[in-house]
Amino acid sequence: MAEPKNNKFATLSDKVMHQIRHDILSGELEAGQKLVLSELKGKYQVGGSPLREAMVQLSWQKYVVMKPQKGFWVADVSLNELRDILKVRQAISNMALKDAIENGTEEWELAILTAYHKLSRIDLDDPNFDLDDWEIRHKQFHLSLVASQGSSFVSDLLEYVYDQQERYRHFFLNHEFAPEQQYHDNGEHEAIMKAVLARDTELACKLVNQHTERLYQITETLLENE
Repeated sequence: MAEPKNNKFATLSDKVMHQIRHDILSGELEAGQKLVLSELKGKYQVGGSPLREAMVQLSWQKYVVMKPQKGFWVADVSLNELRDILKVRQAISNMALKDAIENGTEEWELAILTAYHKLSRIDLDDPNFDLDDWEIRHKQFHLSLVASQGSSFVSDLLEYVYDQQERYRHFFLNHEFAPEQQYHDNGEHEAIMKAVLARDTELACKLVNQHTERLYQITETLLENE
């Protein structure tokens, strides 16, 4: 089991929660799999109390399903759910992106450039690239696009929706699949960045929507062939 890079956890249950989340996102713990607490104690070398706390946290985040008196399961995945997640993401993202482009400052532009630079340094074609590192940088890039001044409510909501989409990432970033089946950047994020910095709202929203649609199409093909 790979250890999450960030070892600055407030509590043991927080550390275990991140470890289990990592294994769900990587596909080591499969969608729909029953999680037996006695087995998890040995796997993560943790006691019952922090493990149960971690499982409750993951159920709140919808990575795990908790059934009273029955136990825990890794949350299942479905194309219908993914479609709903991406619909909500597109609606919120378009609204937030328009506002950010209208009100974004020079600091906002610099944050986008920095986030893109960090993301672009990861080569998805390298079979040894770090999935967790890519997730952090990819998420930061997309959130930087909408990080304008004002209330954080919309950006917080978008971050939550984005986290739900991440449960599907191991489908389109899995090197067990043929190269033509996997996700490749193909300049998408650079094009999005340039459109946003050019303050071209219509093009920026179009490119972001196309980006999310392509992730859906790749996942759809892989799920249907499983």
